[in-house]
Amino acid sequence: MDILSLNICFTLAYRLKFGSTEALFDIPYVTLFWFFNAAWLLILLVTRPYNFSRLTFTIQNLLMGMAKLLGLHIALVSVFWVFTRGGFYYSREHLLLAYVLFMCSGALWRTVILILLKVYRAMGYNTRRFVVVGYGPLSRSIQTFYQMYPEIGFKFYGYFDRLSPENESALRGDYSQLREFIIRNEIDCVYCCLPYIQTDQLRQIMDMSEETGYQVKLIVDFKGFLTKGISVEYHDIQPVISISTHYLDDLRVNVFKRAFDIAFSATVLAAGAPVFLLVAAITRLTSHGPALYSQERIGKWGKPFRIYKFRSMYIDAENGGPALSTGETDPRITPWGRFMRKTRLDELPQFYNVLKGEMSVVGPRPERQYFINQILEKSPEYKYLLMVKPGITSIGQIKYGYAENVEEMVQRLWYDLEYLRNVSFSTDVWLIVQTLRVMVQGRGK
Repeated sequence: MDILSLNICFTLAYRLKFGSTEALFDIPYVTLFWFFNAAWLLILLVTRPYNFSRLTFTIQNLLMGMAKLLGLHIALVSVFWVFTRGGFYYSREHLLLAYVLFMCSGALWRTVILILLKVYRAMGYNTRRFVVVGYGPLSRSIQTFYQMYPEIGFKFYGYFDRLSPENESALRGDYSQLREFIIRNEIDCVYCCLPYIQTDQLRQIMDMSEETGYQVKLIVDFKGFLTKGISVEYHDIQPVISISTHYLDDLRVNVFKRAFDIAFSATVLAAGAPVFLLVAAITRLTSHGPALYSQERIGKWGKPFRIYKFRSMYIDAENGGPALSTGETDPRITPWGRFMRKTRLDELPQFYNVLKGEMSVVGPRPERQYFINQILEKSPEYKYLLMVKPGITSIGQIKYGYAENVEEMVQRLWYDLEYLRNVSFSTDVWLIVQTLRVMVQGRGK
């Protein structure tokens, strides 16, 4: 596709610059044409740029990879230009136009192919089959991860471990059945949870992989602290895992994500002004009280701020103290408020919080200090959510919705922690699209 795009863009740029392609294959332009192709092929052979795993196969990585290839190609063509005194023969405008067209076409086809492939995999095709060896909370998190991201295309085939009365109902089999099961079901990947598996058993699984051709992946228990990056260092022949316990706090988060938040929230506030006015008017007309309400929530690093929402409950709904909604049967919610909650319309004023810098479009749901104290007693991992700005939407909101009690808040917490481990622009866009689908279908809880 790149070679095809390169040649089409080179030819199209020539036609746009000179009005025809009659002299394109005359010397000296035919020389430049063949060098364009040879330079690109040379770069591909040296850099091997298309080796992505399914987890790193994102639009951001694809476009960054293309930008690097384009930079190397421009460098080679520049050297060719100097040695052949190209200023006498070639048009700078033609080269500039060819690169602009190629950059646009390359970005376009990469984006289209990526979206189609993710949709295709989410439908259950082009999947990789995997099993998990060693049963426990850590191993269940792998199954949960691939359930949350079906577009990656991994299909779960069961757990294997030593049988016991406690785990018998959850396992597909024990270690003695593993080899035959892998061969019969053509398993592609075996996840081994190191906290639950002994070294001898792990060695047998790795030895079997050389015979049957599956991939072995090791899961280490890093739960309890959040990692920015992991690398393997070798001390002679001894591998040592080097980790960083600082949250991802780089240019991508501080600048790129913030720029997207400002642009997106400003667009929603400007374009959605008529909708805001309509929702506010209906809220005022259907129940006594103001259209908007504000409430103190806890943001990044524990800093309190005032969150704004369309009022979905009757006024004085919390005269008896802080209380979570009990869902459809909650008498404090107005009839119009139930509709707004299902369609997420009550969340729209929070784009003002995003514009102020108190929230992000995508991030964990902000809570009140009263409930945070209770969550921390049950799950201290919640403190990691305070390392980032809270968001209007999140994995937890999409998969779980509003929590009716602290226990459900804790369950929703694990979805939001998963987001922190996979912060990326493509993930944010995917979650925004999923949120829009929830709004249109009225499936908000």
